[in-house]
Amino acid sequence: MAHTKRSIDEHLDEWLRDAHAMEEQAGTMLAAMARRLEHYPDLKQRIEQHLGETREQARLIRECIGRRGSDVSALKDLGARSLATLQGFTGMLAADEVVKSAIASYAFENFEIATYRTLITAARTAGDADTLTVCERILPQEVAMANWLEQHLPQVVNAFLTRNPESEAASR
Repeated sequence: MAHTKRSIDEHLDEWLRDAHAMEEQAGTMLAAMARRLEHYPDLKQRIEQHLGETREQARLIRECIGRRGSDVSALKDLGARSLATLQGFTGMLAADEVVKSAIASYAFENFEIATYRTLITAARTAGDADTLTVCERILPQEVAMANWLEQHLPQVVNAFLTRNPESEAASR
């Protein structure tokens, strides 16, 4: 059964709220990760750069939601931020936190890529040129971050493996 224009708009609104919650979660995760990367300056710099992009992405998505006559989901945003805080806390307990965080970040970036590709298709189908433009602007940032993480993961792993574990534990 074909979706009506109304149901297409409802799906797009819901997916935009999901994307906003996703960006809130990403911002919390990236901020927590950046605070603990003093021994990994390249990764720290790139995470901080993407944190700025992520905050702007959340703002842009919030504007799309408002322009469409809807509002963000406070419950979804709170849940996403809470999950990210919990992930950050449990990560602090792992001796190999930087490696696990880099892996999780790479996976999350690919989740964001899939989300924005979905939003692009839905915005195009709904005839929402403004949301389409915003999502097409955000997608390359997510792709760039995923590519950076993929290319630099070996460097992060090697840096971790060659660090003195005692000095790593003492720096926490």
